[in-house]
Amino acid sequence: MEDLKTTHTNHHNHSHNQEHHHEHGHAHEHHHGGKMTVVLFFVGLVMFLVGLFFHQNNGVIANVLFTGTILFSGFHIIIEGLGDTVRDSIEAKRFRPNLHLLMTLATLGAVAIGNFEEGALLILIFAAAHFLEEYVDGKSKREITNLLNMNPTEARLILADDTVKVISVDDVKVGARLQVLNGDQVPTDGVILSGRTAIDESSINGESMPKEKNVGDEVFGSTINGSGTFTMEVTKDSSETVFAKILQLVNQSQGNLSKTATFIKRMEPIYVTIALLLFPLVVLSGPYLLGWSWDLSWYRGMVFLISVSPCALAASAVPTTLSTISNLAKKGVLVKGGAFLSTLAGVKAFAFDKTGTLTNGKPVVTDYSFEDNQELIDIVVSMEKQTNHPLATAIIAKFPTSNVLDLTVENEVGKGLSAVYQGHNYRIGKPSSFMQVPEALKAEERQLAQEGKTVVFVAKDEVVVGLLALMDVPNKDAKQAIQYFQQVGIHTTMITGDAQLTGEAVAKQLGIDEVVANVMPEDKAKIAKEQQEAYGTVGMVGDGINDAPALVTSDVGIAMGDGTDVAIDVADVVLMKNDLSKLVYAHQLAKKMDRVIWQNLIFAMFVVLVLVVLNFLGKSSIALGVILHEGSTIVVILNGLRLLLTPKKFLA
Repeated sequence: MEDLKTTHTNHHNHSHNQEHHHEHGHAHEHHHGGKMTVVLFFVGLVMFLVGLFFHQNNGVIANVLFTGTILFSGFHIIIEGLGDTVRDSIEAKRFRPNLHLLMTLATLGAVAIGNFEEGALLILIFAAAHFLEEYVDGKSKREITNLLNMNPTEARLILADDTVKVISVDDVKVGARLQVLNGDQVPTDGVILSGRTAIDESSINGESMPKEKNVGDEVFGSTINGSGTFTMEVTKDSSETVFAKILQLVNQSQGNLSKTATFIKRMEPIYVTIALLLFPLVVLSGPYLLGWSWDLSWYRGMVFLISVSPCALAASAVPTTLSTISNLAKKGVLVKGGAFLSTLAGVKAFAFDKTGTLTNGKPVVTDYSFEDNQELIDIVVSMEKQTNHPLATAIIAKFPTSNVLDLTVENEVGKGLSAVYQGHNYRIGKPSSFMQVPEALKAEERQLAQEGKTVVFVAKDEVVVGLLALMDVPNKDAKQAIQYFQQVGIHTTMITGDAQLTGEAVAKQLGIDEVVANVMPEDKAKIAKEQQEAYGTVGMVGDGINDAPALVTSDVGIAMGDGTDVAIDVADVVLMKNDLSKLVYAHQLAKKMDRVIWQNLIFAMFVVLVLVVLNFLGKSSIALGVILHEGSTIVVILNGLRLLLTPKKFLA
């Protein structure tokens, strides 16, 4: 399993490691948290308002108050602007400025030419916009990490003498018996031993309706028990539960931004460096090219620094990405990072494992034909109830109202099940084991086999008198999902170990473009590579250990939540319920995320361009530049925040 994880990390995150390191190295750049910082900001704001009162009558007091605003409201910006630039430049062994430095220089420049009021306004609005950005980032993360508050801490352990002792969940061992009272959190994963109830599993699969649970059913840690009380046996250590794995994925997702977001973060120091290099050219062009005075040129240089500051650009992607991840988490779709959402949005082909992904993973009786209807059904069901025949469960489920007869059943290799009832010998077996088959049933068997179904014959005294056809049928969400992907131009392929006929029968029901049948587990990764060569960006959807290599090889691996731990470990996206409509929703939201990020980028660059042009035309000021520039930052943040909401036209 470790090998798979390593491969996965190398495949998906090789370039990402550098970015991730860079993000950590700059995590302090935009961190304006702490109560004291907020208090000082408001102290500065009050000083600014009082300064405006004195501005007309006493310029000295006003300027002192405006200076106080810069120091109190902007001290963290100045410290981060200067301190982080020095530290990052030493680490990188080259000049690595940040936008805080740009704002600090613009503020100091405004003060240097006597524009205390505008310098104070610049710091105030810049700080306020970044507090808002930090709040939005925090809100998106809280939307995801409020899961932590749902992590169970206590369990009611049933001791050997049947008394109950409350212990820490960390001390619960596999195999222990626990009591879960009505309204309690289920402490860990396990199986119900006695009792029945309904459990709210929304923390695991995003499903709002409680699920009925009886003896033998699985229960999951962190879910909420309803009105019933039950006892359970622990099947997983608390660190290995489904919920614990969700928390691990959440932690991963917060450090992994979208490709656009990481590109913007990487470009920030380069952008700021270019802006600082252009600054002296702007100042010098005034007197020598445009006929401005030196004072006016210096002022226009300050406005230029504010105009080209990349605040809105920096805020274009991160809040949008975090909001998208948060929205999907609430819907039961866990994404290990924004980079995988960007990839998902650009997928050109999806390869689906058949069993358990496109189908329910369990055969059901789809057709049956009996001469002596009810009595023969009673005999068949009574025979199947006494065997562990792989198709027995499906046959019993098909005829729940049958009368159970007292029969002695034998299971003969190569012949199937046989029993004697009222002097007649009855046998259930595969078609090739019978010689006397009426032509009508032969024709029906051929037709059903053509449809990819497994047929068994029922014979009375070795003469076939009926048949049953069984099939692992598509799940209810698969057809709509496949239709959606075809509508948006994504090629769909079904990969199956079944025979070509069976695979094509399922594919026909779903409308899938391509079937690759008779596939051995080790071939799935090779097929994923072939799909990449044929179509470009490929997503693989699967649930089993044998799907893991293909999940790693594909550009984005999607695991079904009911699948194996290995598949979930190596996948990039996990659907916490085996529900392909969730994948459709994730694809739609990922596409919208990309659109919103590009809207933000184009809008931010447009505002920068307008402000620079207005500045050279002499129509702008520090105050106007600050208001428009930081206003555009607030607009892009709020635009990204829309991704927290479920779009009405999307599947929920």
